[in-house]
Amino acid sequence: MRLLLVEDDTALADLLAKALMRAGFAIDLLHDGLEAQPAPLFTEYDAIVLDLGLPGRPGLELLRDWRKQRLTTPVLILTARNAWHERVDGLKAGADDYLGKPFHTEELLARLQALLRRTAGQMQARLSVAGLTLDEDRQEVALADGTIVALTGMEFRLLRYFMCHAGKLLAKEQLTDHLYDQHNERGSNLIEVYVRRLREKIGAGFIRTQRGQGYRFGPVSDAAADAPSNQ
Repeated sequence: MRLLLVEDDTALADLLAKALMRAGFAIDLLHDGLEAQPAPLFTEYDAIVLDLGLPGRPGLELLRDWRKQRLTTPVLILTARNAWHERVDGLKAGADDYLGKPFHTEELLARLQALLRRTAGQMQARLSVAGLTLDEDRQEVALADGTIVALTGMEFRLLRYFMCHAGKLLAKEQLTDHLYDQHNERGSNLIEVYVRRLREKIGAGFIRTQRGQGYRFGPVSDAAADAPSNQ
């Protein structure tokens, strides 16, 4: 999952960015409202964490402008302005959640994970698709038979994205854009490598290759007639 974090407090922003990266997110970090204004209109993010008290242009104005331009990306507001009427203003402007400062990083992570699950149509406490249950805190997956499988950081990112978009055809370019931030080097065959590793860990049938188009994630039963390739 790729997130846009807009926070002008550089010390707090660096702390949050590191925590979010440890939690398996790719982070693009900006500190100024004017700089942030066009960012989600040209890059597809899975969620935005937005401070309201920004230089250049206030966060509330940014949010209103994004919604007017029909941006549907979920937005979690961070702000020291925590009066009830200010929370109402943020929600009316189009925020999906609201977290007042000071806060614990663990709460931010929990709210983000819940927000992304809801966006994916998942109401459970944990992401569960096709007999697989993902533990986002431990970055491991439980198979249908109860076996617990540990995942590397990139395996976890990839499986979480697949599970949040189950049944959808996902091009390699789309996967790359959502798994890597703007600073990461992106090799042309990295997605193929991690798909192969995931198949070895969870079973080959969950991820099907559609040649020349990308990958589709779903139950093994749906994949029986469409055996995956090695890529």
